[in-house]
Amino acid sequence: MSRIGKKPVKIEKGVEVKIENNEIIVKGPKGELKKPLIELINVKIENNEIILTPKNNEKQTLAFWGLQRSLIQNMIEGVISGFSKKLELVGVGYRVSMKGKDLVLDIGFSHSVEIKAKEGITFEADKTNITVSGIDKELVGEVAASIRRIRKPEPYKGKGIRYEGEIVRKKLGKKAVGS
Repeated sequence: MSRIGKKPVKIEKGVEVKIENNEIIVKGPKGELKKPLIELINVKIENNEIILTPKNNEKQTLAFWGLQRSLIQNMIEGVISGFSKKLELVGVGYRVSMKGKDLVLDIGFSHSVEIKAKEGITFEADKTNITVSGIDKELVGEVAASIRRIRKPEPYKGKGIRYEGEIVRKKLGKKAVGS
């Protein structure tokens, strides 16, 4: 049985939750999110709580039980406070700037890399730090990962784009062999 799935999801004040056409709609002070429901899980709203129960006891259904609960919890948390990921640029001459709502990265290529802001995502930048924020946790993580993928931290000098607080293990490189 899923420990996470058993817990009911509390609906916070100022949040409105509806279930329509096998889709959950969450409205809050920061915006509105919609996600399709997993068909193997029953979802009910009772007494300001969302209760999830599996339709059968198969292994896959029990795995989806906890997943569905976490997705709904993240939707509620997102419309209340939102999510953000911070990235750092490490390297001589690496910098970031804003061009309207879009990011412009100067990260050692012969050209600047421009990243367009997706709907629901906002960027904040100052010299070597980037903050990606929005109400959809999945989308924020996806955009942050795609920015990091442009120039991953390399293992010899540690240059590149990394998450704030990420530890990059460095390699020693070539050593002179004593005879």
